[in-house]
Amino acid sequence: MTRRNNTSSSSISQEGLINDADFLREIVQRVCQVLLDSELSNFLEAKPYERTESRKGYRNGSRSRVLKTRVGTLELLVPRDREGVFRSELFERYQRSERSLILTLQEMVLKGVSTRKVREVTEVLCGTDFSKSQVSKLTQDLDSELRSWRERPLEGSYSYVIVDGHFEHVRQDHRVFSQGVLIVKGINQEGKREILSVEVGITENEVFWSEVFKGLIARGLKGVKLVTSDDHGGLREAIKRYFQGCQWQRCQVHFKRNAMACLPKKERKALSRGLKDVFEAPDMIQAKSRLESLVEFYERRYPQLAYKLESETEEALACFNFPEAHRKRIRSTNGLERFHRELVRRTRVIGIFPNPESCLRLVTALAMEQTEEWLSGRTYLDMSLPEEEESSNVSQEVQVPVLNC
Repeated sequence: MTRRNNTSSSSISQEGLINDADFLREIVQRVCQVLLDSELSNFLEAKPYERTESRKGYRNGSRSRVLKTRVGTLELLVPRDREGVFRSELFERYQRSERSLILTLQEMVLKGVSTRKVREVTEVLCGTDFSKSQVSKLTQDLDSELRSWRERPLEGSYSYVIVDGHFEHVRQDHRVFSQGVLIVKGINQEGKREILSVEVGITENEVFWSEVFKGLIARGLKGVKLVTSDDHGGLREAIKRYFQGCQWQRCQVHFKRNAMACLPKKERKALSRGLKDVFEAPDMIQAKSRLESLVEFYERRYPQLAYKLESETEEALACFNFPEAHRKRIRSTNGLERFHRELVRRTRVIGIFPNPESCLRLVTALAMEQTEEWLSGRTYLDMSLPEEEESSNVSQEVQVPVLNC
């Protein structure tokens, strides 16, 4: 009995601590202070009062800095070096998405399009009220930084380019529109992933896609051998125009979904297994042989599906012209879709963006952080592998017949 009472008291005590805003703020403040001190030690290659031959400088006091977070306002002491060279990344790299989210919520409040609940959330996130002039100043500083990143020169070559997007609700001219958030990912010559472009706009026509690709080429995009995307008419035309000589890989996952929609639900699993068998063939010859068998199987009962498989599946086989170790990661847009799901998880807090600029701001900040994580992480693909022998049967300019399933 005594043990039960102690456990209950402990649980109540822990719950009280967790719900105590000051308790959480003090913990975060202590952790951030430790990180700041550790950053300077790493920069100087020496701990406080440590005498080493590798020391690169000396400490020179500190300055106070206020950091507004979701758990309240933190009062930190930012250490300085004698030469004034040290710059902490705590206030920049790890706070861009935080500032973007706060700015978006602030704009919703100031423009009168938010609810009382959003105002409460904004005050909790920021710990204070914001005037229009404060928001304007913060917006200008952040937008300038994010614009520089979006317009940065692209150095080196990018063998693989993957394009995907999702839609967000954006308010414009007092009406709410569904606008596309387009992300272009590249895999560079070192095998590292990098988000090359972030755009928000109406993605239903070739003009939009052409502007995106034209901007990428102007920034230095080169060496593209394969572009992977969904079968979007305007996108395909733009790819043909701006990436002449490279191959187009139709996303195998999207293709499988489109093909399965042509059948009754009870028949779809068999088709899924058949297409998986084709896409996981060891080489192009066997993939085409398995495709022929699949077409013959459906030709009598579902002639439209058989025609679709015969005329369109080769568009999803371009990855067989590249190293086998690369295929699973270049044959679909799945890797990029995972990032889109993370974006949606964060943007769900907003609901409806007050304008396209606020949407672009938040998405760019998240894309910037993701790129930094990818570039500093492990190698995604081994780019030293030789390419597979190209098959003359695969063409990047297959004419797709119109088929209503």
